[in-house]
Amino acid sequence: MTEKPGALIGQIVEVIKGRETGKYAIVIGELDGRFVLLADGDKRKFDQPKKKNIHHVRLTGEFAMEVFESIQESGRVTNSKLRYCLNRFAQQINPDDALEEGGVNNGER
Repeated sequence: MTEKPGALIGQIVEVIKGRETGKYAIVIGELDGRFVLLADGDKRKFDQPKKKNIHHVRLTGEFAMEVFESIQESGRVTNSKLRYCLNRFAQQINPDDALEEGGVNNGER
């Protein structure tokens, strides 16, 4: 089964090799089937993405449709949209972390 070009764009991935091991990012581009361009909107902005070997990331199976649609329409995505999608993903996988980072805590301090 062959994948269409751009099939990974918008995919949320976990970095498993390198300095940023354990961090999450979103695929914003693909290079020759072996490398992907990653951005998180914070340390790695859209204008300066990280070029990463596809074997050094783990696909989470989650897909940021807002990012995909924005890149398809205009060829760009805002850094705030990248951060928003990653924060929403982080809340899905670990809702307890949302409290530590200013999430809703039912009025408790």
